[in-house]
Parts: sequence; structure tokens; C-alpha cells
Amino acid sequence: MMIIGRLFRGFADFYCDRIFHIISVPYAFLCGILPISVGEIMIIAALILIFVGIPVMLVMLIFAKEKRRKIVSVSLTITLSMLAFTFFMESMNCFTLYGCTRFSERFFTETEHDNEELKALYSMLIDEANSLAAEVPRDENDRFVLTIDPVEECRSAMKKASEKYPQLKGYYPKPKPIMFSYFMSQTGTLGMYFPFSMEATYNNDIVPEVMPEVICHEYAHLKGFMQEDEANFISYIATQGSDNAEVRYSGCLDALEYVHNQIYANEIASGYELTGKISEQVRKDWFRFLPDNYWEENDKKEIISTETVAAVSDAASDASMKLNGVEDGIASYNRMVNLLLDYYFPPEE
Repeated sequence: MMIIGRLFRGFADFYCDRIFHIISVPYAFLCGILPISVGEIMIIAALILIFVGIPVMLVMLIFAKEKRRKIVSVSLTITLSMLAFTFFMESMNCFTLYGCTRFSERFFTETEHDNEELKALYSMLIDEANSLAAEVPRDENDRFVLTIDPVEECRSAMKKASEKYPQLKGYYPKPKPIMFSYFMSQTGTLGMYFPFSMEATYNNDIVPEVMPEVICHEYAHLKGFMQEDEANFISYIATQGSDNAEVRYSGCLDALEYVHNQIYANEIASGYELTGKISEQVRKDWFRFLPDNYWEENDKKEIISTETVAAVSDAASDASMKLNGVEDGIASYNRMVNLLLDYYFPPEE
């Protein structure tokens, strides 16, 4: 199915639109019954089997000579069953979906955009962020604080977005925190979609204020949008359609950060002066993902250096995306800016 979906886009679209939701929703519901992440438990169990099972098997092969054939048979059966299950679920709930028509092709007309439009987008997002920053609750340090239930607000936001984008319709399970969140922090990961358990999970150590954007991003994956830039964009339009200012502000900050980075990556000198328009309140809130002094307070948890974990994680993610047809790998996250430009500056009729 993965190969056919990659070779024939029509098949991938048919699978996504007609089959994927039918088989994924019941499975997501069942996995959602447990309060902890089933996907994380699966990964932990697999690691235990690898690091404990292999030595045990070797010892048994040495001391139980008369049962070697059975030991090898059972060990291979367990290993192959695990691999078959993992690859099957990854194929059905992730890899095949990479062959679908892109969200941008379904709903927008992709066009070339110049630096003037990028600057206009930057200015618009700055104005919106400045306005929302003055509306949301703030603490004694004048920093944005989240006072809502982000799960319920994000569910509502996604359902509202589904009125315009039908593929977003349907059931949204409660996202789950990851027990080993420090490891996620080391990799720079805020949220994660587990295809083999159909779960939306999040780094439990991140500041709550980024939760609305993260949850909507992972919810987009649950609806079959595997491309990271598209999940980013869907999260943005969902949060901006919310009736709650806190949700809108969380999504606006994320978009502003991407556009800000693109302005400086393109070395648009005339756009630098726009940065001066960013209010002090926004400056206190943006690019803030982890609590203050997080690394100092959690340094005892570090088993492998953060630099090593981050490098390996980036390389693995980059390779996985490229194998799934995303030519620019992890750099594809930044393509959200292109989607924002297509959204706000469509071609003239």
C-alpha cells in the first residue's frame, strides 16, 4: 500500500479520504482509554526486549542446548511480529499518507512571492501579536499565562476549521503527556504523533503557553496531514479561528517566529526595522518553549549529552522525511511561511 500510494497519488488520496478515518478513529479511541501513552509504552517495551531479551536468549542458548531450536524459533517469532506490527501501522497511518495531494494543492494556488509580500506578512503578524499580547492574561513578570483548558479549546478550534477544510472533521482524542519528556526536550521536540498507537502526545516539560499550537499541530497529523509544514499551517489557521484570545495568541506567536526567521534568513535589510515594532510583551513571550533555568534544574537527568541527542534526532528525522519524499527533510518545517503567503496573498484572478 505504501508503494502504490507513493506511485499513484489517486490511490493515496482515496485511502486517506475513504479508508484511513474509518480504521484509525476506533483504534485511536481504544488507545485513548488509557491515561498514559500507549506508543511510549510500546517503545519502552521494545527497548527492554532488545537490551534484556538478547542477553537472556544468548544465555539460554548456551545452557539449554537441547532447546536451542525452540529458543531461536520463539525469539525470531517475537522479533518478526514486532517488526511486522510496527511497519504495518507506520505504513497504514503514516507512510502511505505521504503520497496524498498536498493540503496546499487542494485548497490554494501555489505562487511565487516576493520580499515585499513577506515583509507585509511580517508586519501583519507583528500587529496581530501586539494586539493579542495586550488581551491575554499575564503574570507578575508581565508574561503570558495560559488560563484555559487547551485540549477542549483546541478540539473546538479544529472542529471549527473543519467547516472549511472537511478532512479535519471527526474525533479528536485527548493528547497525552510523555513520561520521558526530558529526552524530548533534548531533541527539541514539543509534540509527537505516534502512528502505531494513533496518539497525539506532547512534551510535558514545555511551558503551557505553547500548548494550543502544539496540540493543533499533532491533531493535524491525526487527520492524515503528515507534512510538517502543513501541520504547522493547519495549526495556525485553527488557532486563529478560535474564539479564545489565548489560543489565537499561541498560534500567532508560532507563525511570527517562522516569518521572523525567514526575514533574517533572506537577509531582507528593509524588513529588519519592522522588528522594532514588536512590543515588549511579545518579546517576553516569543521563542519561549521551556521554563526558565530548565537545563540547570534538570542537568542530573542527562545520560547522553544534549548535543549528541539533538544531532542524532535531527539526522534521524531528516532521513525519515527524505525517505518519505520530503526532499528538504527537517528544513520543510520552514515551508509554513510559503503556505502563509499563499493564504494571505493569493494570485489575482
